[in-house]
Amino acid sequence: MMAAARMAFASCAHLLSSSPSPLILARNRASVCSFLPPPPPSAARSTRRLALFCSSSSSISPSEAAATPPPPQAAVEEANKPAPAAAEGGGEKAEPTAEELAGLLDIRVGRVVKAWRHPEADTLYVEEVDVGEEEPRTICSGLVNYIPLEQLQDSNVIVLANLKPRNMRGIKSNGMLMAASDASHDNVELLTPPEGSVPGERVWFGSEDEKDRQSDPASPNQVQKKKIWESVQPHLRTTDNCVAVLGEHPMRTSTGTVFCKSLQGARVS
Repeated sequence: MMAAARMAFASCAHLLSSSPSPLILARNRASVCSFLPPPPPSAARSTRRLALFCSSSSSISPSEAAATPPPPQAAVEEANKPAPAAAEGGGEKAEPTAEELAGLLDIRVGRVVKAWRHPEADTLYVEEVDVGEEEPRTICSGLVNYIPLEQLQDSNVIVLANLKPRNMRGIKSNGMLMAASDASHDNVELLTPPEGSVPGERVWFGSEDEKDRQSDPASPNQVQKKKIWESVQPHLRTTDNCVAVLGEHPMRTSTGTVFCKSLQGARVS
């Protein structure tokens, strides 16, 4: 370092002493020097010291440049390291499938204990439905124009049980009877559990051995907030054999598959 400084001093001093200009410019190909005001005769030595501010890469000998240590290998590797790739899917959590969302619905076998016409709504029935709880649930259904009251009495049904309660013309409804309907909605049939199904048994979609892999049902608030039923319902239909399915997965209880009486390729709601 001292040798490099001495050589830089000598180079700049030579340029300063030989320049006829009142402003001293020290320059070479590889560097630029600061402009310095002309020194008074009595301050020549100070002027030479100021010239040390000149920057000249050519004043460093090749041997000294070669002696300058290279940057550490770790720093080089770090600089050349590629930027980390973004996580698959942009790091966002994948949207749940219809099958996963259906597992959050609490669909149960039910039995209509009692049914009557809603006193304040011409198109509604009111039912008391046993879904395996201490007391029957009160459910309102818009089935007056499709199903005779006597057919509804004591029937086995499928109930969507974790919907948020709704006030329907003065009566609070705690669930929904599931039914199949054709495209024009002129014909409606209740979904029916297979014979031997027990009220309160939870229904699932898939094969028989998938019963034990059901997830816990979501709360009514979660079903409403996340629009779980609205996301699942478009994927429900009946087959040519009138079996209710989610995509290709049959709706079933421990005794068999859930079905409707006669509607094929119908929507389920």
